[in-house]
Amino acid sequence: MEFRKFRLLIWVMFTMCLIKCSFQFDPIDNYLLDCGSPTNSSIRDRVFLADTSDSDHHFLSNPEQESVNTSNSQPISSTYGSSLYTTARIVNKTSNYTFSINQHGRHFIRLYFFPFPLDAGAYNLTTARFSVSAHGFTLLKNFQPDNTPVVKEFSINITSDELTLTFTPSPNSFAFLNALEVISHPNELIPITARAVELPHTHPNLMTQALQTVARVNMGNQTVSPDNDTLWRLWNPDGTFMKHNNLVRFVSNISAVNYTSGSPAFDIAPLSVYGTATKLDTESDPGALLNNTWSFNVDPGFSYLVRFHFCDIIERPPSELILNIYLNSMSVAKDLKLGDQMSNIWGAPFYLDAITKLNGNGILNVSVGTSLAFGAYPESILNGLEILKISNSNGNLDEGGTGVNSSNSNSNSKILVIVVVSSGGLCVLILLCCVFFVITRRNRRKRNEEYLSANVHKTNDENTLFSRSKIGYRFPLGAVLEATDKFSESLVIGIGGFGKVYKGILSDGTIVAVKRGAPQSLQGVSEFQTEVEMLSQFRHRHLVSLIGYCDEKNELIIIYEYMENGTLKNHLYGSDLPKLKWKQRLEISIGSARGLHYLHTSSHLAIIHRDVKSANILLDENMMAKVADFGLSKTGPAVDQTHVSTAVKGSFGYLDPEYMTRQQLTEKSDVYSFGVVMFEILCGRPVIDPSRPRGMVSLVEWVNEMRKRGELEKVFDPFLVGKMKMESVKKYVEIGEKCIAEQGVDRPTMGD
Repeated sequence: MEFRKFRLLIWVMFTMCLIKCSFQFDPIDNYLLDCGSPTNSSIRDRVFLADTSDSDHHFLSNPEQESVNTSNSQPISSTYGSSLYTTARIVNKTSNYTFSINQHGRHFIRLYFFPFPLDAGAYNLTTARFSVSAHGFTLLKNFQPDNTPVVKEFSINITSDELTLTFTPSPNSFAFLNALEVISHPNELIPITARAVELPHTHPNLMTQALQTVARVNMGNQTVSPDNDTLWRLWNPDGTFMKHNNLVRFVSNISAVNYTSGSPAFDIAPLSVYGTATKLDTESDPGALLNNTWSFNVDPGFSYLVRFHFCDIIERPPSELILNIYLNSMSVAKDLKLGDQMSNIWGAPFYLDAITKLNGNGILNVSVGTSLAFGAYPESILNGLEILKISNSNGNLDEGGTGVNSSNSNSNSKILVIVVVSSGGLCVLILLCCVFFVITRRNRRKRNEEYLSANVHKTNDENTLFSRSKIGYRFPLGAVLEATDKFSESLVIGIGGFGKVYKGILSDGTIVAVKRGAPQSLQGVSEFQTEVEMLSQFRHRHLVSLIGYCDEKNELIIIYEYMENGTLKNHLYGSDLPKLKWKQRLEISIGSARGLHYLHTSSHLAIIHRDVKSANILLDENMMAKVADFGLSKTGPAVDQTHVSTAVKGSFGYLDPEYMTRQQLTEKSDVYSFGVVMFEILCGRPVIDPSRPRGMVSLVEWVNEMRKRGELEKVFDPFLVGKMKMESVKKYVEIGEKCIAEQGVDRPTMGD
């Protein structure tokens, strides 16, 4: 067995070497400079030239520069090669590196920075501050390198025969550089355009834009060094970016990768990326609708090209792998069938590009999850991910930077005069247009204001509750008004403590439920925020899914998936709806339990629902149960704590006695409430019914009394009598009794 494993390892290594040799990219332009070094440096099979050694090109065009080397004798840890960070070129005035370009098209520009320590009296590289521009783009603006080795990578479409990299020190400062690369790369590496996610139109031609690599990640939590990439790219492991690594498994199956005709070229991503993956671990709950999410810090205000790399390398039963893909809860692809994308060839690579614009707090969450589509295998995978920042309309790639103009100062002055004069005429034209716009729109705006003044709770504070958050997707109030026909009473499908729930239809035809907070609601802003946050974090087959929210004009509106069959409560009593069969009641109980189990176990801190009741369990068109209403939800105790101390909230009749008396909240509080729901399902009556005789008012007390008498069958819903197998009823009652035990320690977990 060990010998067979050894032979397999040798075969895989041989295959990787053969592929690398066969497909190694040979760039037409390939400039590698070791800045400040008096001699050339070899990094594996790549030679970095001293930046003054090539007299034919004279790369650096400023005599006022110095070379320095580190005073630190300890080797510097870097995947790119430690020797590149031991010397640096320092410039005190604007300086240019100039390169002849032999092939027009896309080029990588990689800039190496590390402010290493120098001898006393020399420069302090940590204080350097400067800007870098190239080909009309601002790459870095007032940049100050961190105290760790870093490589800034850019991709620019060069259309001239020469490339000039300009380093401009900030006032009273200087610039430095340890090494640089200018390398042509295949144009097909960057798409001309891509699908736009929640943008008003397709993004303009990317070939005219500069891009900066923000993240390049290899799933499977393995590093891919530049030596194992034909374009010398570094792929970092994904483990540090994951939000819930307890939900995943890292897998590797390099021998399964099959670069077929029509699949991505080897330069798109290397074998070692497509041969590893991070997969959701759904074995404990095959019915779970889960997402695996990676979180990245990015600069707000920019658009980003996000590339998802897929390769199905996992052997599974014959069924389809269907995925849902999201960027900050915005759908990139719904029910994506990987088999169709890969021509149903197992192990064939595939990638998907999307463009989104980030506003807000600078967090980009990337999620890949399972699908509810019929025949979908309960699993999802991702092999690799790239996030590239796109230059803005001013040609900037740095936050707060300004556009670069290579013209001289006289040209700038002339242009400024022309712009000022033209702007005056343009302002007059704009003013006339505005007057016309105001007149033609006055009546429509007046009608809207009349409606809003009568129906919308106004506030002087125009800031939204989630203005700095990327939670969910914020709907404009106008879209909500359109979806609900201005909150028509004919569309009301429910009324609760929060307010009314309306049936709505979005502009794309999606039917949704719209929960609108009433001004007199006992549930306020905090509950609204809690529900949006909770719903946006989790996706599960048995939890209601968030579609969006609206908090304009002091409105508190939550939009979630429409559940055609309403609440479980309405199917048990108090309505003319058909009675539920025993099998349906069992399936609803199991589904609800799975949803609560997911809440309790899906993250390092449990989420306690705190308001489990039949009115908060909704049924879809197939009578599948989904837990809803997370306004009272609370984060559970830490590992070293037994409970959370909090004020008692919930619904009377469902409250855990321990929680009521001690104000100590645990997951077992949800278990108690769920036990009450179980007996509500079995008995088909309200938890508290004042119309009944004194001993029967409380369902729990009545059940306990009948159990003690040995007459539990008297509490059963009359509709079920004679239609149930008593073995299943006995087991059901046994579980329910354990759930409503007086002491939390005696209750099972939702998993049990």
